[in-house]
Amino acid sequence: MKICIIVDDNAGYTPEEAKQFGIKVVSMPVIIDGETYFEYKTISHENYYKKMAANADISTSQPAIGEILEMWDETLKEYDQIVHMPMSSGLSASCETAKGLAKDYEGKVFVVDNHRISITLKSAVRDAIKLIEQGHDGEYIKNYLEKTAYESTIYIMVNTLKYLRKGGRVTPAGAVLGEALHIKPVLTILGGKLDAFAKCMGVKKAKRVMIEAIKKDMTEKFPNVPLDQLDFGFAYTEDLDGIKQFIEESKAAIGFKEASNCDPLSLSVATHIGPGALAITVTKVIK
Repeated sequence: MKICIIVDDNAGYTPEEAKQFGIKVVSMPVIIDGETYFEYKTISHENYYKKMAANADISTSQPAIGEILEMWDETLKEYDQIVHMPMSSGLSASCETAKGLAKDYEGKVFVVDNHRISITLKSAVRDAIKLIEQGHDGEYIKNYLEKTAYESTIYIMVNTLKYLRKGGRVTPAGAVLGEALHIKPVLTILGGKLDAFAKCMGVKKAKRVMIEAIKKDMTEKFPNVPLDQLDFGFAYTEDLDGIKQFIEESKAAIGFKEASNCDPLSLSVATHIGPGALAITVTKVIK
C-alpha cells in the first residue's frame, strides 16, 4: 500500500525538504495589504519581514477548499491512501474543514489532529514516515499520532506584544505597559491552543524560564525516557543568531548533544507573534 503524507506549511518544511522526504505541503494564505501570498512560492521570508517592518496590514486565512480537494484527487491517482496532517484544530479551523471533506474519501484520506504546530508537527510527520516504513496503514497512523499527541511540549518567547495586541490576546494598555517594562511573554500550547505560560523581564529571563520548563517536562512528563528517545527542536522568527545562541545555552543546561530542528517559524505563525520570537520543544519520538 502506498501512503502519502500531506501537511500544511505550519510544520516548517521548505520545498526542498518536502521533496527530500516525499511529502506534500499545503500552503496557508497570508494576506498583506489585501493581496494574497504563499510562503516560498510568491513571497520570501525576507520580503515578508520587510513588509511587517513597514507596518503592512497582515492577516492569515485557511487554504481554499478547492485546492485541498485538487491535491487529494491528484495524489490518489498515484497513492492508495493519504495521511493529512494540518495544524492543531485549536489554532485554526482548517483541521475541522479537512475532516469534513475527508468523509467523501472514506478509507482513503485520514485527517490527523494531534494538536501540534511547527517543529512539534514536524516530529509527528517523522513518526508517520517511520510507521509507513513499518507497513502500517493510514487508519493506524492516524490513531497512533492522535494517541501520542501530548507526548510533546513547546514554549515560545514573544519579543514584542504588538502582534498579540492586534490579535486581541493582550489589551492595548497592557501592550504599552509590557513594552515599557521589557516584558517578554512565554507562551505554550495546551490542549491544542496557545496559552500564556509566564511573563518575563527581558530575553535572558525568558530563556531561563523555557529551559527550566523543558527540564521539568522531562522529569514529570517523560520520566525514565532516555535522551535518545527525545527530540529537542528550536524555531524562531527573524533572529537566526539569537536561536543559535539559545541552542547552545540549552545544550549546556539540559545535556542533549544535537537539536533535531532549527527552523524559521512559518509566516502564518509569524503573523500572530511577530519578529524576534524564540521557541524550544521536546518530543518523545519513535526510534
